[in-house]
Amino acid sequence: MTILSGARVLTDDGFRDDLSVVIADSTIVDLVDGARPDAIRLPEGSILAPGFIDVQVNGGGGVMFNETPTMEGALAIARAHRAFGTTSLLPTVITDRPEVMRRAAEAAHLAMAVPNGGVAGVHIEGPFISPHRPGVHNPALIRRMDADDAAWLAALGAMMPVLLTVAPEEVEDAFLVAMATAGVVLSAGHTAASAERIAEALGLGLRGFTHLYNAMPPLAGREPGPVGAALLDRTAWCGLIADGVHVHAASLRIALAARPEAKMVLITDAMSVLGTDADSFELYGETMLRRHGRLERADGTLAGADLDMAAAVRNSVTMLGVSPERALRMAATYPAEYMRLDDRGRIAPGLRADLVLLSAELEVLETWVGG
Repeated sequence: MTILSGARVLTDDGFRDDLSVVIADSTIVDLVDGARPDAIRLPEGSILAPGFIDVQVNGGGGVMFNETPTMEGALAIARAHRAFGTTSLLPTVITDRPEVMRRAAEAAHLAMAVPNGGVAGVHIEGPFISPHRPGVHNPALIRRMDADDAAWLAALGAMMPVLLTVAPEEVEDAFLVAMATAGVVLSAGHTAASAERIAEALGLGLRGFTHLYNAMPPLAGREPGPVGAALLDRTAWCGLIADGVHVHAASLRIALAARPEAKMVLITDAMSVLGTDADSFELYGETMLRRHGRLERADGTLAGADLDMAAAVRNSVTMLGVSPERALRMAATYPAEYMRLDDRGRIAPGLRADLVLLSAELEVLETWVGG
């Protein structure tokens, strides 16, 4: 048994300064009042929060999931992100050849079986997206979903957490319903859909929006599009890249003000250079550059984010004016709810002992995965 005392603990009721967290094996078994003489004393002024959950992670530690769609690749990415407080993540494979995307999903499933490996499912971003909003995705590989695709994805969703980014205007209604019914978490991204089509998709099982604002047309007076539909919606979750590069801080503040607090999720969209000093990486056989705080093609097209989850939390506080409590929940509690990961994302008895210890300045001091 391990007992942790001395830190401010983020509980379901907010921060508590007078609690000890009791851990047995991989589980939080109790929260008790006061310090315990047999406890590990945590640094004064530190914060104990639920471990971060990142639902969009393309790479880390020198590994790119599209380039290394293996169990070992998925676990290496999770290890790289652990230093930044992330205890669970969805390795993300972007639009690629069908065999690559299926290998990646199988690899994530195998990695999930590794105790405390940190892999909680898979994010399949494409290829069923808009050819008009590809971002860095290879346009030659974007395609329409067919019945075999829908059947495979529904089967996958029935056996593991799957986040699937689609352009709703490019996918038939019956396919959306079949996947949502099977448990696939459907997210609108890389889309040029009208607000009306987004509303239809929400009624068919759409559960989220992938990196809100990015790879979708801007909100306009007569064409609200996916951004306007997302800002009006009260049910789905929105992923935000809070790096000060992908989206202007004012636009992020508008989204935070417009939507329910518990429906906003921080993501990193991190690439293989995270946790390394590399100044470039390979994607689709093309060299992407790390420069000026950005990851980009030579022509300046953004290619993921140079961001870790702890930095996203700090940016939410300093750049967006969000309270530390809300920022930490956006990095842990709300993504757990989004992906139906009911055993994590909070500090409460009976849940996994996935924890991150932070300084008062929200710098990561220690990370626990499964105790």
